[in-house]
Amino acid sequence: MTALSIGQVARQVGVAPSALRYYEKAGLLPVAARASQRRQYDKQILGRIRIILLARDAGFTVSETRTFLNGFDLGATPAARWRAMARQKLAQLDALIARVADMKAILAASFHCECRRLEDCERLIAARKPCRPDPAPRRVGAAVDPMQRLRKKK
Repeated sequence: MTALSIGQVARQVGVAPSALRYYEKAGLLPVAARASQRRQYDKQILGRIRIILLARDAGFTVSETRTFLNGFDLGATPAARWRAMARQKLAQLDALIARVADMKAILAASFHCECRRLEDCERLIAARKPCRPDPAPRRVGAAVDPMQRLRKKK
């Protein structure tokens, strides 16, 4: 069985050697054997690294990936592990999508401000009113005014 150097492994999986050292330090990879103080990897490490990269691409943090790899009972199948982790990540993504939609609506609405001074905006926002004197009648399918959402939340 031929041992692979850190450079060979890095090239095969498409990451920098420093990433492999980081994954080892973070507990995602086992400590590599050494020959003349150089890391030597068995070819089987390539599968482990590809799983780490798949988790990274799915949005999992290093800590979450460590849990996926090492934080389950030995009898837990990879699919059961993935489903458990995916449920949590999907809930986080749903919350993030809702937040991004709110951010987008606020940014789009800010282009309609007709205040002359920042103090006028501050006063109107504190009163939970739009920063325009008389909003135009709404068209069917028009975007929701984010200030309406703020008023409704209270």
